[in-house]
Amino acid sequence: MTRGAILSGLGTWLPPQVVTNDMLSSELDTSDEWIRTRTGIGRRHIASPGMSTGHLATEAGRRALKSAGTDRVDVVIVATSTPDRPCPATAPVVASSLGLTGTGAFDVAAVCTGFVYALATAAGLITGRVADSALVIGADTFSTILDPHDRTTRVIFGDGAGAAVLRAGDPAEEGALRGFDLGSDGTGVDLITVPGGGSEQRLSGAEAAPGDRYFHMDGPQVFTRAVRYMTASVRKVLDAAALAPEDLAHLVPHQANVRILDTCARELGLPAERVVKNIDRVGNTVAASIPLALAAGAADGRLRAGDPVVLTGFGGGLTWGSALLTWPGGLTVIDG
Repeated sequence: MTRGAILSGLGTWLPPQVVTNDMLSSELDTSDEWIRTRTGIGRRHIASPGMSTGHLATEAGRRALKSAGTDRVDVVIVATSTPDRPCPATAPVVASSLGLTGTGAFDVAAVCTGFVYALATAAGLITGRVADSALVIGADTFSTILDPHDRTTRVIFGDGAGAAVLRAGDPAEEGALRGFDLGSDGTGVDLITVPGGGSEQRLSGAEAAPGDRYFHMDGPQVFTRAVRYMTASVRKVLDAAALAPEDLAHLVPHQANVRILDTCARELGLPAERVVKNIDRVGNTVAASIPLALAAGAADGRLRAGDPVVLTGFGGGLTWGSALLTWPGGLTVIDG
């Protein structure tokens, strides 16, 4: 008997510290108008000293488990590009913090596409009967790798975590993940990167330049490729399900930049009200972005039982991916 992976729980957590555009304007050569016009962002949450990606992931995971009405899963997957340590993975510590010692746990690194990649991995484990349930967490603390003097990156990113619980079920029921599309292009590795600190730099025999420990991004190239790859990925996952963009109830994209979101909507022929956005309140939260946007769409009542919904992301690697699901009825999102 064929079985599917069903979305059964959703939880989020944002660190309490809020940094507004006006607060950044007091430190950088920028303004609220400049930031809003170019990014659509008004504020972002930043992790305080003593916090880590693992802390955020644990809190979001705890809320997702509560949303699903369970305290056990068979596997924990954490999507992050800012792990607590280079080694080991963050997921085993998160699992233990949730009382899941002994559960399979590992990290996925695909930057802003990380949650879609982790979701696809978890769904594959469930449909392949390796696991009956999974906790998928997207969590990042990008504030820890930003140059404090670089207004082009510091105004964009925020910290946060979002988590989903998947369970085995009937592939025709509400909440079922109906298809995925994943892609990558390593020739674009330098467009979204932290150049220093890895084996490539350490084995080169050269010391890392001071700025190489910080995040770097080629904004114009990222804009062009994000629109191209996300729209193509959405079409591909819809085509596989014999659907067209007009059949979509909602698109839940990675919250990279409001101009990217608006351009993707135009390319797909979607009216603005069908695109879920929360970037104005949280900024770009990297792997946490899509689950945080999902929670926002559920909280305001836009995502309704039976709706076909597509999640899509683009990030470093370069990577991109999309997931099609039917929105479940009776799902209570637990925010933090």
